[in-house]
Amino acid sequence: MVAVSKTQGEAKLREALAAGQRVFGENRVQEAKAKWPALRADHPDIELRLIGPLQSNKAGEAVGLFDVIETVDRPKIARALGDEIRRQDRKVKLLIQVNTGAEPQKAGVLPDATDTFIAQCRDEFGLEIDGLMCIPPADEPPAPHFSLLRKIAERNNLNTLSMGMSGDYEIAAQLGATHVRVGTALFGARGAA
Repeated sequence: MVAVSKTQGEAKLREALAAGQRVFGENRVQEAKAKWPALRADHPDIELRLIGPLQSNKAGEAVGLFDVIETVDRPKIARALGDEIRRQDRKVKLLIQVNTGAEPQKAGVLPDATDTFIAQCRDEFGLEIDGLMCIPPADEPPAPHFSLLRKIAERNNLNTLSMGMSGDYEIAAQLGATHVRVGTALFGARGAA
C-alpha cells in the first residue's frame, strides 16, 4: 500500500510512520523535497514514490529523492531520467503511466502506444522498466481499465502494477495490483486536520 502523502503535514506523516507505514507517494518534487529528507533521517527504510507528473527539468531532483517514479509517460522524460540515473549512479524503479481511458486532460501513454514506448525506453534510453501505472476515468467502472493494464504488463513481462486508489483499491487488488495508492482512506480528505 502506497500512502498518498501529498498535502499532508509532518504530524500525520509521523503518525503513519509510527503505525509502521513505510511506502509513501508524493505528487510534486518540490513538496517531497521540503518534507521527506528529515523524515528519512529518522526512518531510512522509507520508500518514496513519485506518483504525480514530472517535468524534465526536475529529473535530477526526482532521481536523487525518489525510489520509484510511477509517471514515465513520454520520450523526453524517459531520456532525462536515463541520463540522471546514469549520472547519479542510482537505482530507481520506473513505471510507465498508461492513460487507459484516453482522456485528453490526463498524462500517460495511450494503450495502443504502450508496447512501442516500453521498447523505446529499454532499447533507446537504456532504462529498466519495472511496471505500469494507471488512473481510470472517474466516471467509468475501473475493472476494465485494470484488466487492460494487466494485459499490457503481461505481454511486456512486467510484474509491477500500480492501480487503484481509496475508492477502488479492492477491485484493483482482485485484478492483480501489486501497489494501491491510498490517501483519503488513510489520512482523510486533503487538508483535513
